[in-house]
Amino acid sequence: MVNMAGLNLPTKAIREQIAAALDLIIQVSRMRDGGRRTVYVTEVVGMEGDVITTQDLFRFEWKGQDESGKLIGDWVSSGVRPHFMARAEYFGLGRALMQAMG
Repeated sequence: MVNMAGLNLPTKAIREQIAAALDLIIQVSRMRDGGRRTVYVTEVVGMEGDVITTQDLFRFEWKGQDESGKLIGDWVSSGVRPHFMARAEYFGLGRALMQAMG
């Protein structure tokens, strides 16, 4: 999209700007029951060479469905300590984040 605007920036520079601007990616999907659910919470870690690196923090694992056909599932933590942990602690959210991570 940046190149379509005619800015002619190098691809690596565009990726570096994206990696610097984003902390988290929240992926929402429409499930087969018609409902939308957050299925991944992914941290943008930074750059390795020309590649934006990410790590999943949480994912939704569906277990089945209830009598009405609604999907049932659980959030599963990857157990990976996020790189933004120091910022979470600064804002008083460190303990809550660690409890959520299991």
